[in-house]
Amino acid sequence: MAIQFNFVSSMLILVLLSISSVEGQGGGGGGVIDVVVKFGAKADEKTYLSKPLLDAWKEACASTSPSKIVIPKGIYFLSTTTLDGPCKAPIELQVQGTVKAPADPGAFKEPKWIAFNRIENFKLSGGGIFDGQGTTAYKKEGCKGHDYCGSLPINLRFDFLTNAMIQDITTKDSKQFQANVLGCKNITFEHFTVSAPDESPNTDGIHIGRSDGVNVLNSEIKTGDDCVSIGDGSKNLVINGVTCGPGHGISIGSLGLLKTKSQLMELQ
Repeated sequence: MAIQFNFVSSMLILVLLSISSVEGQGGGGGGVIDVVVKFGAKADEKTYLSKPLLDAWKEACASTSPSKIVIPKGIYFLSTTTLDGPCKAPIELQVQGTVKAPADPGAFKEPKWIAFNRIENFKLSGGGIFDGQGTTAYKKEGCKGHDYCGSLPINLRFDFLTNAMIQDITTKDSKQFQANVLGCKNITFEHFTVSAPDESPNTDGIHIGRSDGVNVLNSEIKTGDDCVSIGDGSKNLVINGVTCGPGHGISIGSLGLLKTKSQLMELQ
């Protein structure tokens, strides 16, 4: 049976990023960038999306006007990709299709699949799916001691983001954590869906570390491990309206390991 958790933090200032009216922007670039139309991405499950996506990101990041990158409906294949900031204006990445990772764990040299790094005013949306194709990795030996699973790729890494919204996105079958939040300030997950089988090891839904102002709202997280795991240096968290199961629920791990001025989370 799924378990319903509700947490409220009175000290949190909720920052919701809204990027709108990007279509038809004037000078300075911006507007809508379709990776298929402009950069020739193919939804054929065999042609890498990496170059078209990175080219679109480079253009959007250099724009002085808000930009929206669109990955249309279809099934795409994407290798390890990092989208770096800082950027000159807000960016929305709207994923409408399904993006698949290489199924072979040996295809990854680092424990990450898609990373968003040092970006301010960012939104990830669109109703799309990030499929880590991790079922092969779940059968490997060594996961109980985490000596093998710890080196596997995380589906979505959010590193050092400020004012970010992750909305209407699904991550499924990651080979390790579904989403990892590190060093972020004011990041919100809303209508965020996580799907992984009961037997998937070390596949925490959202792992939070050293971040200030993290909101997980009205989401469904189904995984074989922790629903939300809270690590050291985390403060001002709101977890509200989240349905967890069949995994371990919400875990507060090394929350007090590092000394911070404020670490507030209220349970009602």
